[in-house]
Amino acid sequence: MRRKILASIGLVAIALGAYFFAGSIERNTSKEKGAQDIKQLVEDYSAGSIKTQSASITSHELIVTDGDSNSQTYDLPQNEFFVSIAPYVEKSHPCATHSLTGCRGELAEKEFDLSIEDMKGNTILEQTMKSKANGFIDLWLPRNKKYRITITYNGKTAESEFSTFEGDNTCITTLQLTDKSA
Repeated sequence: MRRKILASIGLVAIALGAYFFAGSIERNTSKEKGAQDIKQLVEDYSAGSIKTQSASITSHELIVTDGDSNSQTYDLPQNEFFVSIAPYVEKSHPCATHSLTGCRGELAEKEFDLSIEDMKGNTILEQTMKSKANGFIDLWLPRNKKYRITITYNGKTAESEFSTFEGDNTCITTLQLTDKSA
């Protein structure tokens, strides 16, 4: 009898362990899926695939307002920071919080060579990227870091520093491309 009780307790412990382990995996998968869903939502608003009155993105949330002025907010991933960059040659606009539905950059659908390094000199990103129809290049970078960015376009270059801490700008419109040989 005692063996049966111990065997039953053992089976229950194994079942509970499996249940909690599966629940843990499901919660982590759910968080990852939620982050991917938010990133896709940001992409869709930025590309104009989803229409709304306004969609803006702060250092910690996406804020969407419909035509009836109803707002909905979405938390951004805890480990990634969204920043949108609009390099320019002649004209720009002041901006801190990026409007996915309103901000427009000068150089739409152009190819840029981007290089981003952390302050220790580690390369975070080095590739050719095309700006969207709105003239911006959207990036998701690790949070709580400071970076150096170099952008090159048509023989012109812009360099700057920016960071991804809570409250930092999500819209960078200050990268004026100039001819460095001049």
